[in-house]
Amino acid sequence: MSPSTQTSPLQAEQDACAEAETNPELYQYFANLVSSLPSSEGLSHNQFYRHDQGWHTGLVAMVGAMVADACFTARPSDIVVATLPKSGTTWIKSLLYATVHRREHHPGADAAGHPLTSLGPHGCIRFFEYQLYTRDKVPDLGKLPDPRLFATHLPFASLPRTIAASGSRIVYVCRDPKDHLISQWDFANKFRVMNRLEPLPVEAAAELFCRGLSPFGPYWDHVLGYWRARLARPRQVLFFR
Repeated sequence: MSPSTQTSPLQAEQDACAEAETNPELYQYFANLVSSLPSSEGLSHNQFYRHDQGWHTGLVAMVGAMVADACFTARPSDIVVATLPKSGTTWIKSLLYATVHRREHHPGADAAGHPLTSLGPHGCIRFFEYQLYTRDKVPDLGKLPDPRLFATHLPFASLPRTIAASGSRIVYVCRDPKDHLISQWDFANKFRVMNRLEPLPVEAAAELFCRGLSPFGPYWDHVLGYWRARLARPRQVLFFR
């Protein structure tokens, strides 16, 4: 295959994002809504807001999630990677992208030309709330060829509503809560140091974690939401643990 054929799914997504219309009024509406929600300090230096469905995250991600819910139209052929942060997201993205696109990018081909090498897993499978629906943009994702691959940290109940209704496939990865906490704590402290803040003691991180004040937590609500979806929709939800 020619290079243009090999990279066409990614090129289509990049074009859709580059040509995305903007809707600052919609973003401002949701930003005002999120700003009115209860808030408290989480693991990192950022303020966490509490969604009406009980989970917590920062302003940008929650606004992006709300815009995605309002604008995204799912297809039955879509595949969505869902995880909590620091729970194997990069690993599962790499496996999924390499598996879905194994014909265009054969394992025996030159690794230097593979999109995972040049763009990385997060460039190949983008987050709804962090990469696609951000900075006032509303991309036309209808232009993308099947199967479209997306990622999210959102709880199952807060996914864009057309995902469950369309029968899109969901791949969820659950990590041991202790390992997840330590990884999240270490990651958050790197940002605290970058912002000239004192590192958070592990005891304080554990307390926040148990109160649900970790990104997209509480942990067990997130995990059990997808586990119950797996039991109810075994052909739609694949659950790794």
